[in-house]
Amino acid sequence: MKLVTLTAVAALTLSSLTFASADCPKHPKNEWLKEADAKAKIEGMGYKIKKFKVSGECYEIYGHNKEGKKAEVYFDAKTLDIVKSEID
Repeated sequence: MKLVTLTAVAALTLSSLTFASADCPKHPKNEWLKEADAKAKIEGMGYKIKKFKVSGECYEIYGHNKEGKKAEVYFDAKTLDIVKSEID
């Protein structure tokens, strides 16, 4: 019974992680924009970055868009194309 419960918890955890991240294209790491350059360009797009991180194959930010709304945005690490965004 414990094994079944543990398996179910593991499956739910993995599925929630899958939904939380974006599906960015895979590029060799040497083709990614440097983090400092990516941050500068994202800020140039009008975003105010509170948190910047690597999420799988994406750059992810938490902050605000140019309208001042809360934003969680995933960017292609090579091109900075927006792959997924959630604006509140």
